[in-house]
Amino acid sequence: MDVTKEVLRILDEVLSLNGRAAAFTHGTPLLGAIPELDSMAVVTLITTLEEQFGLVVDDDDIDGATFATVGSLTDFVSSKLAT
Repeated sequence: MDVTKEVLRILDEVLSLNGRAAAFTHGTPLLGAIPELDSMAVVTLITTLEEQFGLVVDDDDIDGATFATVGSLTDFVSSKLAT
């Protein structure tokens, strides 16, 4: 499974980006750079990541840095999958 592709697909779906996420790279900023990624969207994104990847994300697992870039979010998901 290509975690980055799946994360981008989920970002596009949850944030209703209409395909814009396809152009995102590892370094694309998210939180604060994409208006669609507000606090409610973060909750929905976490829930969707849990469902799609079979993860359990505890409140202590995440902070703003998790959503800083596509790469930080992908790294977070990859680390959760490894445990």
